[in-house]
Amino acid sequence: MRLRRHPVTRATGDRAVHDRVIRALADARYRASPAWQTYHLADPDRVERYARFLARHFYYERIVQFFKYSRALARITGRPPEAVLRGDAFDLLLPSVVLGSRETAQAVARLVVGHVGAARAPIPYLADLLRYEEAMMLVEAGPRIWRDDTRTEGTGSRERHAPEKVKGTVLLELAFDLPAVLPRLLQPWTEVPLAAVRPTQLLVARSPHGRVAVARSDAGIAAVMQLADGKRTLEQLAAAAGLAVGDLEATLEGLVELGAVRFPNGS
Repeated sequence: MRLRRHPVTRATGDRAVHDRVIRALADARYRASPAWQTYHLADPDRVERYARFLARHFYYERIVQFFKYSRALARITGRPPEAVLRGDAFDLLLPSVVLGSRETAQAVARLVVGHVGAARAPIPYLADLLRYEEAMMLVEAGPRIWRDDTRTEGTGSRERHAPEKVKGTVLLELAFDLPAVLPRLLQPWTEVPLAAVRPTQLLVARSPHGRVAVARSDAGIAAVMQLADGKRTLEQLAAAAGLAVGDLEATLEGLVELGAVRFPNGS
């Protein structure tokens, strides 16, 4: 793709042009806006074709990563999750795609869930599995709010701010014990591995370094996640969750490390 020349100052213009082109390739709505079109920086048809190529590649990688268990089951379901990228439904999304956004991730994940979930396959936990994989994809998406220079306070500080749930964190209520069966799905098998019918709570969060992590939850953790609104002090949160302050502090340490809870630094 060849960029068209545009009068800019060397000090700031080259970077500005670069940023506009990158944004146009990543954001379909920006490509359709006068804010982009009036610059005439590149041939619009070429930009659109390349942007759509990038979108398919971007979401192919994410589907392969986050729906890998559904891919492993494709020989039973007959529905590889990445097949949605070749369908009309994905084409209809392209005019509104914003690479990496939670909105687009949700739309793409719903296509995958609908596609794989329609399979008539003897996999009792398939619905749970798709909810789990969808949550993984959604939690990974969205703007990165954690930076190396961002300070967060641990529970050891006596003059601390109230803990709050990190936006995007998901608490799943499942009917099957998925964590026990997931590793077996990626190993060689001739019959579909079975999952025990056992109510299971999973917490899915993005760590401070951008890594999606999953941990088993329980009633205490669920209560903390529901009540951690950035307004309650530790003492108030402990009382509302029915926990001793010491137990709450230990729980919060793990949740902070997971990326599910943070202590705002007030800055």
